Amino acid sequence: MSLNLNKVVLAGRITADPELKQTTSGISVLSFTIAVNRGYVSKNSEQGERQADFINVVAWRQTAEFISKYFRKGSAICVTGSIQTRTWQDQQGQKRYVTEVVADEAAFVESRSEGGNNQPYTTDAYGTAPSYSSNAGSAPNFEDHNTDDDLPF
Repeated sequence: MSLNLNKVVLAGRITADPELKQTTSGISVLSFTIAVNRGYVSKNSEQGERQADFINVVAWRQTAEFISKYFRKGSAICVTGSIQTRTWQDQQGQKRYVTEVVADEAAFVESRSEGGNNQPYTTDAYGTAPSYSSNAGSAPNFEDHNTDDDLPF
């Protein structure tokens, strides 16, 4: 049995205005970079310096259109997807490669008052148009059980 899992969840800020493009067959594609903070790296016990990773992301179809419509440079975003590595030869014949995240879903992570242009929408790469999330910001409804009598431990 082999185990194959390739799932990425990133939350960060977009580093430049995303530009929506079309392939020759008319499919929407969007490439952008997310700056994701690592936290603080201590140089001594009292100080730390914030560092960030700059991660390349590509989105296709409705996800690309959604991101280009609602996100700009500096917008906070959460994407889920998978890591992909691709290679090609440049014009000088040199082999080049890139590792990027292929975004399946994108979502807002700030409220309207924090980010300015946020809506309670998400989208995915499977042709689902942006849809309203009626549970945004609320906990799911779970049934309460007040007795511990049936617990096996």
